[in-house]
Amino acid sequence: MKNIVVLVSGGGTNLQALIDAQENGIIKNGRITCVISSKHDVYALERAKNHNIKSKVIARKDFNDSVEYSRAILEALNEEKADLVVYAGFMTILDELVVKAYPNKMMNVHPALIPSFCGKGYYGLRVHEEAIAKGVKITGATVHFVTEVCDGGPIILQKAVELNDDDTPEVLQKRVMEQAEWKILPQAVSLFCDDRLEVRDGRVFIKN
Repeated sequence: MKNIVVLVSGGGTNLQALIDAQENGIIKNGRITCVISSKHDVYALERAKNHNIKSKVIARKDFNDSVEYSRAILEALNEEKADLVVYAGFMTILDELVVKAYPNKMMNVHPALIPSFCGKGYYGLRVHEEAIAKGVKITGATVHFVTEVCDGGPIILQKAVELNDDDTPEVLQKRVMEQAEWKILPQAVSLFCDDRLEVRDGRVFIKN
């Protein structure tokens, strides 16, 4: 049974999708052992509490720089004996020292089809605003392993979502979450916990 640590910064809707998948038996060989938040008083912490999952707050504002903060996160991950670290709406970019300690053991969900609308500054509504502005007909979500390159790690799963002519960024954000993010993130976590993901030459292969 693999230990899953989930990193959050906000409401925790992706965390909830993981909790539901765990409770529904979709994630069989892993369990969420701890939720770590970069902010106090976010609803994601309530979600953890409601399902008897341990949580802790390591607030970014309490540290001088990203290196100091990253060391604190790394220490917590080591304490939890994390086998997999999941970014679920975690809005802080960690120093590469964390990624190097957990190579191909950290995953993130991004609300676009990477390599479109990704990289530094592309998060939250900004992603969907850009998709609408560019007039793309299809967007979606991507689950990828985290590397020192923002949104640049090996792609695990992607799911497409169609745009409508009258979409607002808020409407599109909700559709991408419901139709893509909440489906492929638990699926990717399940594949990892079942030892079915293999990374070769920067690509992820799913083993039968």
